Amino acid sequence: MGFSLAGSTSLRQCYLNRSNSRKIPSIDGNRKLAVKFNFSGRLHGMAKSRRYICCKSDGVVFEERTSPAEVKKEIEQCYELINQLGRGVVYLGSARLGPNHPHYSQAFELGKEIAMLLNCTSWSGAGPGLMDAVTKGALQAGKPVGGFKIAKEAGEWTATNFHPYLPLDTYLTCRFFSARKHGLVDAAARASNSDKTAVVVLPGGIGTLDEAFEILALIQLERIGSVFPVPFILMNYDSFYSKLLEFIGDCEGWGTVSNGEVASLWKVCNTNSEALAYLAEYYVLSPTDEGKSISLLGNDQESLLL
Repeated sequence: MGFSLAGSTSLRQCYLNRSNSRKIPSIDGNRKLAVKFNFSGRLHGMAKSRRYICCKSDGVVFEERTSPAEVKKEIEQCYELINQLGRGVVYLGSARLGPNHPHYSQAFELGKEIAMLLNCTSWSGAGPGLMDAVTKGALQAGKPVGGFKIAKEAGEWTATNFHPYLPLDTYLTCRFFSARKHGLVDAAARASNSDKTAVVVLPGGIGTLDEAFEILALIQLERIGSVFPVPFILMNYDSFYSKLLEFIGDCEGWGTVSNGEVASLWKVCNTNSEALAYLAEYYVLSPTDEGKSISLLGNDQESLLL
């Protein structure tokens, strides 16, 4: 877990370069058969071309990491950004569902309402889709936002490492997924009882599920690094995660998870109002008191939403 975008081909290259052929004895009756595999030529060329594809696309160049110090430095940068902007709600969700999708408008409203309710920073992967929706919702609420961007979203390389409208000091473009995940986890950690944070999982695909279950495992094992518990919400818009919930039930039937174990770790909400009510109860807040009318945005903030 936690590899650079470029990946690592050094092990494969080492294997391919050790020898061009291998002889593997097998027994057929009383006779031995020598089978020769040749790894030179085309396969070696495929490995080289694959390395090129991973490292270069549309003018974006990624270097393979050469030392753990590079990853450590990027993790430190993530922590510095969190200290600057403050911990808050971490949103995980699809980069593919755009403004024309109904879940986009729901995520926008949720991002706005939670930002007002908890009066905290809203964190995401600073990408398109539902991440963009919650970011714009929080900005409309007049609350701070932060993000850990990655250069490949929705299976496509982004044209630039820069966010289209967020100020440079509010997000970090990460080279390494491991650093990005460290940032997303730490942004939700509660260092004091006054910290109001949460993890909110919106509809999404492989990347969303990867991040969601990693954080869920950390909560389960009490390794999330939070002094106080962190609420974890699964937004089941239009029964999007119903099949996943059925699978969890099957796991309980097979005995791979204990009965009620996963249910005790998260709160499944079908609507925004359910999520808001849960957070208000969790932090003993009054939605009418905390969710004050949206403050008037300055010209700079208004321009961010355009």
